[in-house]
Amino acid sequence: MFERKKTIIGMVHLPPLPGTPLYDDSLGIDYIYSRIEADVINLQEGGIDSIMFCNENDRPYKLDANYATVATMGYVIGKVSHLVKVPFGIDVLWDPFAAISLAKATKASFIREILTGVYVSDMGFWNTNVGEVYRYKKLLDAKDVKVFFNISAEFAYSLDRRPLDEIAKSVAFSSLADVILVSGPMTGKPPTKETLEKVKESVDIPVFVNTGVNENNVEELLSVADGAIVGTALKKDGFTFNPIDVDRVKRLMEKVNKLR
Repeated sequence: MFERKKTIIGMVHLPPLPGTPLYDDSLGIDYIYSRIEADVINLQEGGIDSIMFCNENDRPYKLDANYATVATMGYVIGKVSHLVKVPFGIDVLWDPFAAISLAKATKASFIREILTGVYVSDMGFWNTNVGEVYRYKKLLDAKDVKVFFNISAEFAYSLDRRPLDEIAKSVAFSSLADVILVSGPMTGKPPTKETLEKVKESVDIPVFVNTGVNENNVEELLSVADGAIVGTALKKDGFTFNPIDVDRVKRLMEKVNKLR
């Protein structure tokens, strides 16, 4: 799916969507589109390998997406897709069924979701059902959509007390994961290199860093991981909900290209 090793996936965080507390109807859908259009252009101008669209600002988060979320994301991603020249993915917080649906409809290459485990979280008790998700994926004939498993959920505490490397090995064996993602405790915070090493040694599928990669730690983290998903570090002033800063993208990708 990706042309280069040590793949960097840049996040396009959509502004608040209709039906969420922070949505501003005076700005409307055209504003949402203009923001993601600019982010797509700036990520690609900066040399990014891949893009992922996410409803990151639909705070407070829910465990199931509503119709307005899916409809708006489908509309704006479909409208901007002609500008996207790299593989792209979908993340819907926190609904894998919605992500699969959108990936199928928009011809996305992959999704990122929490698919396994049980958590106490900011959103309340969080249970998962990967078997049902994969049966829905089969129903949609979405066989070409790769699935990135985030096995260490942000904003949550796992009730599974097995070591993370043991969980990774189990998920890779039982749940048809294409890529394992390792997160820090929340958006913008990285996992430790030691955690990545243990997970990487336990599986024979790609392992990506899911949070916290920036131009200062990318060399260390990519010395272990096969790639990374980067959001906050590519935004103006390093703030998660700001637009993409093309200069930050270029600086990060210069370091990654040296590693390659």
